[in-house]
Amino acid sequence: MKRVNSTPRPGWKAFAQSVGFNFHTFDGEPYWDESAYYQFSLQQIEQDLEDPTEELHQMALDLVDDIVSNEQKLRLLGIPQRFWDAVLASWRSKEPHLYGRMDFSYNGTGPAKLLELNYDTPTSLYETGFFQWVWLEDQLMRGELPQGADQFNSLQDKLQQAFSELNLPQPFYFASVTESIEDKGTVDYLMDIALQAGLNCRYIQLEQLGDIDGQLVDLEGFPVQGLFKLYPWEFMLQEEFASTILTSQTQFIEPLWKCLLSNKGILPLLWQKYQGHPNLLPAFFDDGSSLQNGWVRKPLLSREGANIELLTSDGKTLKQDGPYNDSGYIRQALAPLPKFADSYTLIGSWVVADSAAGICIREDNSMITKDSSRFLPHIILD
Repeated sequence: MKRVNSTPRPGWKAFAQSVGFNFHTFDGEPYWDESAYYQFSLQQIEQDLEDPTEELHQMALDLVDDIVSNEQKLRLLGIPQRFWDAVLASWRSKEPHLYGRMDFSYNGTGPAKLLELNYDTPTSLYETGFFQWVWLEDQLMRGELPQGADQFNSLQDKLQQAFSELNLPQPFYFASVTESIEDKGTVDYLMDIALQAGLNCRYIQLEQLGDIDGQLVDLEGFPVQGLFKLYPWEFMLQEEFASTILTSQTQFIEPLWKCLLSNKGILPLLWQKYQGHPNLLPAFFDDGSSLQNGWVRKPLLSREGANIELLTSDGKTLKQDGPYNDSGYIRQALAPLPKFADSYTLIGSWVVADSAAGICIREDNSMITKDSSRFLPHIILD
């Protein structure tokens, strides 16, 4: 694994705009960054990332069965009691799921260490599945990459296959919050893939969903029988229409049981069940005690690095403010992100329908990866 400086493609920003990548730059700072790329060997991808991703995914699924019928664990995760039966029913009825992303600390030598699961509303999907693949093809054609370079990226193909096999109700709706350009871009990408898979799809702003007689409906009052919502379950369960979730016949993607795996509390539960697994870090529900050689304190419910506190082995403290201060916390042993050039590097590993489907890479000048962290492409080359 190494970081290689690269020449950006001429006119890539205009191309990005033309294909709907409207969030390639945030507040004048680059989000998409092709001034460098990361190079992996095939062995690093297959043995250190792909295989552990599928193993950890299965471990997480196996853990759901332990949680749904255990009141103590549901309380530890902060799941509202009025939804316990609904979460259990969602799992026991085998409501299908689509995708998720694991975040790893990995420096090129295994084992990669699992930092967290993003299993409800993970973004970086479009840039992973489409834009970095186009970058690879363009740079190969321009001679900027060695011939034979490949990419660990079957994300778009596996998403299309999954949509064709999920037997979803139609029309199938896709929803995001109105003000988020990134969320809308992600949802548009998924909806386009679903259309290619043959689904009858419609977009609706999340705020436009309504309730008639306990059923989720669109603006015209038609029942929403199937819905992909890029909106966290923990937020939905606090909304005014949360009770509609208990009565609606809507099939959700992601299903309600996914709220268990998108919760940081899954990390100490994984450690309890699989203590010593080479890809897991010691993790505990926070009781104020510390861990040797550094730790990271995370809210049960947080996103984009918000409200994370980190203590390094040499006593340095980092802290990222944010709005997620109303839930419990976990404390996880520190696995420092590797530093390449002047940036700390995080690897996201995608899962689609239980299979590893590719990776994405984020860089930041801090060990805490945030929504503003840069996205860099990668290649496989032996």
